[in-house]
Amino acid sequence: MHFDIYAIWEALPFLMKGLAFTVELTLVACVGGLILGTGMAVVRQLQVPVLARIIGGYVTLMRCIPLILVLFWFFFLVPLVLGHLSPTGRPIPLGPQSTAFVTFTMFEAAYYAEIVRSGFKAINKGQYEAARALGLSTATMYASVIIPQVLRATAPIIVTQTIILFQDTALVYVLSLNDFLGIAAKIAQRDGKLTEFYVFVAVVYLILCSAGSELAERLRRKTPWTVSRAKAARILGFPRPSSARD
Repeated sequence: MHFDIYAIWEALPFLMKGLAFTVELTLVACVGGLILGTGMAVVRQLQVPVLARIIGGYVTLMRCIPLILVLFWFFFLVPLVLGHLSPTGRPIPLGPQSTAFVTFTMFEAAYYAEIVRSGFKAINKGQYEAARALGLSTATMYASVIIPQVLRATAPIIVTQTIILFQDTALVYVLSLNDFLGIAAKIAQRDGKLTEFYVFVAVVYLILCSAGSELAERLRRKTPWTVSRAKAARILGFPRPSSARD
């Protein structure tokens, strides 16, 4: 069996373009989802009437529904809903790319919300009492004292979830978008080089995800919040760090 590396070299510019889109989608969904998820976690932590229950239901729904189904929802149903709300009554199409960015951001927000909320549960109550003793408002306390500590404590889990997000972006093929795997699959089928391109894609994913896993491990070792990480990991179902003490 001849492995045609030259076929990959010729298609490299197209593959890199697809990889750039995959990375862009990952970063946008990560940043947007983390910001939105942090806000949702704060609302649930403060137990805001009605809103906290709505957010709790949303988080549960997103975590129980397959991502590919959510993609279809946003692509087919949201335009119909927007159409009913518009004066014309006609569907308002989002487009495949907008659908991908919105869907991944909203979907990942649910997971980041749970990660951040677990971080809140791991924070010592003395931190809240000290902030209130200093006369800080609730908004200032969370923005300046609590949230930075929570993000630092949960950073390894956030990175791990982002790695999963990076892998999940391959699902945009159902929207006919040219992501890294999508472009590789099209070229492989066109040229009859399935083995070469799928092996190349697997190697790239392996390298990038391994680098992300190494980053998560380094953050875990450098973060002095062993107990907080242990509590957060138990809440989320992740393995507890071996150095943790109850």
